[in-house]
Amino acid sequence: MSALSLAVRDSNTMLRRNLLHARRYPSLTLNLLLTPIVLLLLFVYVFGDVMSAGIGGGGADRSEYIAYLVPGILLMTIGGTLVGTAVSVSNDMTEGIIARFRTMAIHRGSVLIGHVIGSALQAVISVVVVGAVGVAIGFRSTDATVLEWIAAFGLLTLFALAFTWIAVGMGMVSPSAEAASNNALPLVFLPLISSAFVPVDAMPGWFQPIAEYQPFTPAIETLRGLLLGTEIGNNWWITIVWCLGLAVLGYFWSKSLFNRDPK
Repeated sequence: MSALSLAVRDSNTMLRRNLLHARRYPSLTLNLLLTPIVLLLLFVYVFGDVMSAGIGGGGADRSEYIAYLVPGILLMTIGGTLVGTAVSVSNDMTEGIIARFRTMAIHRGSVLIGHVIGSALQAVISVVVVGAVGVAIGFRSTDATVLEWIAAFGLLTLFALAFTWIAVGMGMVSPSAEAASNNALPLVFLPLISSAFVPVDAMPGWFQPIAEYQPFTPAIETLRGLLLGTEIGNNWWITIVWCLGLAVLGYFWSKSLFNRDPK
């Protein structure tokens, strides 16, 4: 077999392995999926009228706030699934299976590729589930064209792949599953200090740079523009730069950790 065929075959095997693990142990995935759904329902039905009146400066309109909130919750869903990725990789590193893989005649990169593709697929499926909940409670995107829907899906997929590489690196550098979970928590908190719930210009002046100069805010604004027809501005290319930069960083970081000789 050629080197490319070997890499594809072994990566496919590792992908199936990770998907089987996710199917056999669904509790972690379900727990992480529950968080964005609870936040979506909480902010719509408990805070929706107040938040919509505050953002719009007029009367309370929960439907307008649903439209504003759902794109941010979708990207927050991706951030939440990264904890499971880091924990899964850490378990592989600490339980000895990686040491076993090192002695086998398999493509070395296939272990990482299997984790990344499997985790990204789970993230996209989670986004679809949360999006379905959003539609069920009133989210509509009637102005988006087919091309805009495709672009939105591509944005979510690229975002998931980029951050999954970072989560893989976090899992590999962690000495235990608990440490991996803690290391990945910033990826869950970042959406909370972005424009997911309120516009950046509604935040205190000293806090606005923190919310603006991070990867989630431009991605959320780009997704809102694609789905709702709001102004995107330069957020689209900032999002792409963030995603490509994080993917490259996560790839080389994870690769260097994986190729490091075990102590």
